[in-house]
Amino acid sequence: MDKEKEELVFRKRIQDMAGLADRRQIILYSDFLSLNEQNILYEMMQKFSWIRGETFGGYEGAERLMAAFFPSAGYDYSESGSESCRQISWPISCIRISPVQKKFAEKLSHRDVLGALMNLGIERSKTGDIAVQDQEAYLFCSESFADLICQELTRIRHTSVICSVCQIEDFSYTPRLESIRGSVASVRLDAVMALAFQSSRSSLISLIEGGCVFVNGRLITTNAYALKNGDLISVRGYGRFRYIDTVGQSKKGRTWIEIQKYV
Repeated sequence: MDKEKEELVFRKRIQDMAGLADRRQIILYSDFLSLNEQNILYEMMQKFSWIRGETFGGYEGAERLMAAFFPSAGYDYSESGSESCRQISWPISCIRISPVQKKFAEKLSHRDVLGALMNLGIERSKTGDIAVQDQEAYLFCSESFADLICQELTRIRHTSVICSVCQIEDFSYTPRLESIRGSVASVRLDAVMALAFQSSRSSLISLIEGGCVFVNGRLITTNAYALKNGDLISVRGYGRFRYIDTVGQSKKGRTWIEIQKYV
């Protein structure tokens, strides 16, 4: 199925879920959504006022998010945001993945954990973010798949692991960030990306125009997009960074900025 057909099917699924939630007066939950799917969802929620919902990925700052669709009555939409998301009974489980013997454990990456899950036949849509820290990893997944993953995921590469479900409220994750300061001609998206990834602006324009760049989960296809303080930029194949602020002006009129890159 090509990309255009996939997006049409996804749009139809969103409409069906939102309509069913309203007719049955219940909350319905999607699978975990990619950045592109989130962008489509946000566009549809702006276009169709009857599509009401929230997104959440298990913790603040998650990239892969689940959507909850609400009926038109019985939900206070003034309480939107991360706190209201936590009050909803999201069908999301957090799994702690630990080596059986830390002394002999390999240093595992996000890709290693994801590859092991794919080998089990677990669809990507059933899993959310994978947070790796020290010798442990935390996996967010659909609640209905938690027991299966805990039973079947016993090895990642050459490392034997043990999995256990932990309380989302107990999850604490501090991503590793690299603070970068530098000068740019402006805070346009392409200029700031060039600083973040140490590439030329011209080489990055194709990524922007090709639908590979998202700002706060929304697809941006113009390189002239002006970033605002706190914006989170995700670039497929490159990673993520957050634009922090302007920190000064150079004598030649260039702008000094600070960003934080996820490493």
